[in-house]
Amino acid sequence: MKRSLALLAVLLTATRAAPQTKLVPDLQAVPQPYHQLSFQRDAQEITRLFFDPQLRRPFLFPIIGPSGRRLTRMGHPHDPEGHSHHNSVWISHHDVNGVTFWGDKGPGRIVHQRIEKIADDGKASWVITHHAWIDESKKKTLLLERRRTHVQILDNPGEWLLILDVTLQAKEDVVLGKTPFGPIGVRMAKTIGVHDGGGTIRNSSGQTNEKGVFWKRAKWVDYAGPVVDKTIEGITLFDHPDNPNHPSVFHVRDDGWMGASLTFEGPLKIAPSEPLHVRYGLYIHRGLPAHSELDRRWREFADIKLVEPARKK
Repeated sequence: MKRSLALLAVLLTATRAAPQTKLVPDLQAVPQPYHQLSFQRDAQEITRLFFDPQLRRPFLFPIIGPSGRRLTRMGHPHDPEGHSHHNSVWISHHDVNGVTFWGDKGPGRIVHQRIEKIADDGKASWVITHHAWIDESKKKTLLLERRRTHVQILDNPGEWLLILDVTLQAKEDVVLGKTPFGPIGVRMAKTIGVHDGGGTIRNSSGQTNEKGVFWKRAKWVDYAGPVVDKTIEGITLFDHPDNPNHPSVFHVRDDGWMGASLTFEGPLKIAPSEPLHVRYGLYIHRGLPAHSELDRRWREFADIKLVEPARKK
């Protein structure tokens, strides 16, 4: 009897001393070889960040919808060479002090420098990266960029939100020239395009398809279409209300391309003392949500506070 009580006491002590098992988060940012980072929900990838310093620019590919199908692609479906810079989801600009960072043949290249932080918070994961916008013809850095790529699981099954939070710092005055190209681009999957797949474009003002949406101001633009059989999924591109020139002019085509144009109506100067901060959201959804639902999702995006530890000086 005494031996049994002693054994029980040992077992109880061992149980109390055992470390508490932490729950595995639903969403994780998982580093991969060759400068890649995989965002995985329940061990299934929903997007991947490519940031090899040899690339022309960092980008996210693919964007996976609720059905498990791709919603974006690399390159134009009918002009893969001329539009090789259409890298699924990306940040760049056509005119930075007269240097183009938009195409693949210009002197501008956005070069990854370092990772500041990778974090998981249960329903959200993010990575903070640093990049240099370099004019390779002069071997000169025009801008230093700090970018937070933030993925968040939403309440509807399979739906999620991607937030790109970008700060551009200039060493000397830099001008983003007047252009419809930049800073964000999204190349939709071929089957979602209006021309190739019978998709639909809508904006926050109630206008539809390229004829109604092209070069119009809006809080958001939604591009949705078939991904398999009769299954409809899509992406809503959100412009944040704190962005300069909000609501943005959107550059959207029936061929499956959409982007928010920061300097469509005129140039924008970035002074060393005043960094430029912009934020865009991509709502990855099933079906064709009602206009009121997309408005609600935009308001939720606009209210999100991205909390992170203070940076070391």
